Order: sequence, then structure tokens, then C-alpha cells
Amino acid sequence: MSLKIGLLGKKLGMTQVFADDGESIPVTVIQTGPNVVIGTRTKERDGYSALVLGFDEKPVRLANKPELGAVKESGLKPQRFIREIRLAPEEVAKFTVGQAINAGDVFEVNIPVDVEGWSKGKGYQGVIKKHHMKGMTRAHGTHEYFRHGGSIGCRLTPQRVHKGKRMAGQMGNEKVTVQNLQLLRILAEEGVILVRGSIPGAANEYVVVSKAATRTVYKRKGMGKEEVRSKNPLKASKKAAAGRG
Repeated sequence: MSLKIGLLGKKLGMTQVFADDGESIPVTVIQTGPNVVIGTRTKERDGYSALVLGFDEKPVRLANKPELGAVKESGLKPQRFIREIRLAPEEVAKFTVGQAINAGDVFEVNIPVDVEGWSKGKGYQGVIKKHHMKGMTRAHGTHEYFRHGGSIGCRLTPQRVHKGKRMAGQMGNEKVTVQNLQLLRILAEEGVILVRGSIPGAANEYVVVSKAATRTVYKRKGMGKEEVRSKNPLKASKKAAAGRG
């Protein structure tokens, strides 16, 4: 398990910003501040160390007893979104119960981040939409089987349907983590961060943003590589004619 600091947030939507060189960059706006520490987990007491974070205050009149009990130790208002962030004991010791944490306290610009959220639910879908199957031909003699899944049997051996068989079923509405996205900007006054690209979920859905588990430096795919010139003179002349030589 990767013990990386993270924050809770809410996906507000997507927009675009412009880089210094004029590049138009699609970004997702995530509200991440402030997060509040409503509790801690220690190895001596709980068997593991973690930070319990809360995000988005909830009126006391709408909270139930478990939600009130979760913030009883900290004396804070109930929170709509609560998650545990696994950290090393020395990292947990840096925070105190009741402390407010903002994106600028734990993140830096241009670092890679992982974003965890719930994908949009698509309901019960067939094999063409869910698994991109081709379907039957719309020719003479084909009747009512244009979008069917087809046979799923497996003859005498093993006389059962294989596990993992691609069939119709529930699509979406599952936990998805997108890794190694660029944290493009931190807008401290607005309490939001801008992440390059798209993230799971619809607008106003809760997400967890954490430092990337597999990388420490963000690197765009395909950037920084020198193009290999073709030894074929015909291809080289075509590229020169297109202005790419």
C-alpha cells in the first residue's frame, strides 16, 4: 500500500486554461479546501496509522448519531465526506485534531497526482455499449438478433460459462482511480486546484486526490522525445512538403 498524503475534494467541472506558450489545456476544477482533521489512527490503539479527514460541513440538524459521533472528539461540525488516509506514524504526528488543511500545505504545482472517484452510472447495458462488440449483420435472414450477445455455452467441457464472460449488465457506478495526472495550478484564494485532463464522476461528486503512488515527477507521454527521421527519401520529401521536415 502506498502511504501518500492526500486530500478530499469535490469535482466542480471542466474548463480550459492557457499556458505561457499559448497551449490550450483542458483541466478539471476540484474544490479541495479546507479539509479538517477529525481524528487519527495509531498502531498502538488501532493496529495501523492513518489520518481521518472530513470535507464539506453539514448542518447539525441533518446529521445522524454516527455522523455526530465521528466529530465528537474534534468538536467540529459534521462533515458530508469522511475518509481515512493511510500514512506513516511520523507523518500522522505532524497533524493535530481540528487542524484545517489546504492544498498548498501538502501539494506542489506540477507534481503527479492520483484521483479516485465513482464513475457515472449508465444503468443496465448490452454487450455492444458495454463491451464494444460488433453485433450481427443487418442483412436478409437476420431477425431480431442485431445487438444480442450471442451464444455463451462451452460444450461438454467444462459445461459451464467461464468466469469473466463479457455479457450484458450494470455499467459504470464503480470506483475508478486515474493515475499520474498533472496538478497544473493551485488557486489558494478560491480553495481549488486545476488538474490536467478528466477525472471520474459527474460534477459535484466527491473525489480523493493524493500524491501519485508510482511517480514523483510528472512527465507527459510522447513529450521530450526527438523525432526519428526516416531514411526513406520519399517519406522525407512528403514531410518536407507538409512543413514538418
